[in-house]
Amino acid sequence: MILASLLAGLHYLALPIGMGGLFMRGRYLRALAKKGQDPDTLAALFAADGFWGVAALLWIATGLTRVFGHVEKQSDFYLRNGLFWVKMGLFGLIFALEIAPMVTFIRWRVAQKQQGPLKAFDRLARLVFLNDLELGLLLTMPFVAAAMARGVWLF
Repeated sequence: MILASLLAGLHYLALPIGMGGLFMRGRYLRALAKKGQDPDTLAALFAADGFWGVAALLWIATGLTRVFGHVEKQSDFYLRNGLFWVKMGLFGLIFALEIAPMVTFIRWRVAQKQQGPLKAFDRLARLVFLNDLELGLLLTMPFVAAAMARGVWLF
């Protein structure tokens, strides 16, 4: 029972960490569009991106354990609920949208350490759009999760 509560708490705690990181990442991307390659803003962007990454790791680790670890509910509770698959579809879409920013920020971190130019810096508008889209999708997930937890079945 304690493990189930701990896992659920960590799973829920990932939400403000992830939303905060994603929201701030968007703000710093917008600031970079105005200021250019400002080192302080880049450092803040990387920190916000780090929070977003920590949240993703928490969701994946706790989510997989909750679904397949037989800690709380049986796997069938999740796997037979259509809303669970909607939630997983949203998560998968966010993950797919995150590939471009993730690769870009890794390249920027490497370039910054090597004191080189940041490749694809001219694509900030695209990164802002992807960030905003991810944030919008993320905002829908708690509503789907709340309906699922209350026994609403899609099909």
